[in-house]
Amino acid sequence: MVFQEKLQRGNFVITCEVNPPKGADVAERLREVEVFRGRVDALSVTDGKSSVMSMTPLAFSHFLREKGWEPILNISCRDRNRLALQADLLGAAALGIQNVLVVTGDYASMGDHPQAKPVFDLDSIQLLQAIQSLQGGQDLGKNVLKGRPAFFAGATVSPIPNTEAALELQLVKMEKKVQAGARFFQTQPVFDLGAFERFMKRASGFGVPVLASVLPLKSVSMARFLNKNMPGVFVPEGLIDELGSAGDRVKASVEMSARIIRGLKGICRGVHFIPAGWEKTAPAIIEAAKL
Repeated sequence: MVFQEKLQRGNFVITCEVNPPKGADVAERLREVEVFRGRVDALSVTDGKSSVMSMTPLAFSHFLREKGWEPILNISCRDRNRLALQADLLGAAALGIQNVLVVTGDYASMGDHPQAKPVFDLDSIQLLQAIQSLQGGQDLGKNVLKGRPAFFAGATVSPIPNTEAALELQLVKMEKKVQAGARFFQTQPVFDLGAFERFMKRASGFGVPVLASVLPLKSVSMARFLNKNMPGVFVPEGLIDELGSAGDRVKASVEMSARIIRGLKGICRGVHFIPAGWEKTAPAIIEAAKL
């Protein structure tokens, strides 16, 4: 059963973030993801995450598919105009890649090439509309395609913004993305289950599956950094204190992440796991969650 089918049947799914290698050698990264074999339903392949240059996710998704994985191709609005975005989507379809996650993309100033010029020809809603147009047999210039692609398109949402006004704006954007063709959503990292449940009570009316992102906290300083620098991400003080007082930091992080995953199972339709360099620890978290 593929990722799309599992979501449509109501299964609780697990996806995992994978960053393409920074270089032309894919062998090491393909070996690293093997720890997730039999533990996740799909691998979400990032597109220049944090504006750090790496291999195109289209190519790496193809390599993953050859190894029997189901990739979710992330496609960012940051680096390409509508010509290149549509070209990559058609290429993905020709390679048998159907799952796509539309993201706006981080600003280039954040990454390892701060002098790069951002494009942002289309925003995420317009890119979703472009995907619908391609599936309808036309490009954005109203030119007829030879062969229609078929995609299962998703988008992102920030479920725990800082203010009520910001929450309203996220719900408005979410509704527009659904209208533009988003059929699943992936969130920013969730640490506050109560706040996320309140968000889901309002978002559930859109009738689209939501995958909550789970990010293991490696340290107190990491938690503080997220609270200070990541809009829409909030780590409660209780979790920070729990991690700070733990004798075994890794064990505490594993137990904390597993507890969050178990709590999410009754709130949303799946989780998106972000290893953040802890690929070898990830299986222990997934197993501790007892899914």
